Amino acid sequence: MRAYLEQTISQADSFDDVYAAEVWLVDMSLRLERFIRNPEDRLKLLKVVHRESSRVGLQPELILAVIHTESTFNRFAVSSAGAQGLMQIMPFWRRELGREDDNLIELETNIRYGTTILSYYLKREKGNLSRALARYNGSLGKTWYPERVMTRWERFWVVN
Repeated sequence: MRAYLEQTISQADSFDDVYAAEVWLVDMSLRLERFIRNPEDRLKLLKVVHRESSRVGLQPELILAVIHTESTFNRFAVSSAGAQGLMQIMPFWRRELGREDDNLIELETNIRYGTTILSYYLKREKGNLSRALARYNGSLGKTWYPERVMTRWERFWVVN
């Protein structure tokens, strides 16, 4: 485990420095353990979440809260509406982006789509996170989904 952690830290290019990478990855990995037992799977997910959220200017802990709410970290989740993967991406997004062959269950693809979509909605809503989250969930005008994400964010993922 230590060797894999060191490898992950050395390849985590979205962090400011090695120390920040180690502290965040270890802390979040411990929090994530109840959902994902395999430490290598946890670290891979965390590395992707940090990279993709940083790429679009979102806090990685927010993305963890969205994943927690959407799929409870089940990368094979499929909703009754057809949303797929960790971040529950609707298949129509592949057409919107002209990428019909993308696999929405694949970890990196799913998180890239999800972070990009949420970032787009946040810009569209002029920084109003509650409205952006409701739009992400397809429940604009309602507060239950943003409240659920915010509660999980504060309870499980906020770095103290």
